Amino acid sequence: MADRRLAPFRVGQGWDTHRIEPGRPLILGGIHVPSEFGLAGHSDADVLFHAVTDAILGALALGDIGMHFPDSAPEWKGADSIRFLQHAVSLAKGKGYRVVQIDSTIILERPKLKEFRARIRESLARAAGLEIEDVSVKFKTAEKVGPVGEGLSCEAQAVVFLTLI
Repeated sequence: MADRRLAPFRVGQGWDTHRIEPGRPLILGGIHVPSEFGLAGHSDADVLFHAVTDAILGALALGDIGMHFPDSAPEWKGADSIRFLQHAVSLAKGKGYRVVQIDSTIILERPKLKEFRARIRESLARAAGLEIEDVSVKFKTAEKVGPVGEGLSCEAQAVVFLTLI
């Protein structure tokens, strides 16, 4: 059998979207954002943690969040999405990698999120075991275009960089 050597680094891309739902808490990157609506989902619907989790799983070629935490499983009903992210980080370590950088974007028309940037970055960094300088969180609107722009949903995108431990 050939000697398989691990790649010195891996890159993963993640994306997630959730419908807006009145009466639910709005949780982004583990932070409760005051709003009259939240995001619909089986878990806490933290679109940012879901996108980062998918990015890590993608970098490892281990599928997506739904394969690891199916929305048909009652044990994940209302689950805190930090558990999903920490599981993906643990899988990376088990395969000999560590997350070294996260670049992410949340796309949401309202509420404006700039006053939450530091708290969301800190929460994401802590959840992934990183320094805050290694985590970027950007905020965009969809300029009133498509479901996000019409105020019907929220999206998040993430890119992660993994290196050998």
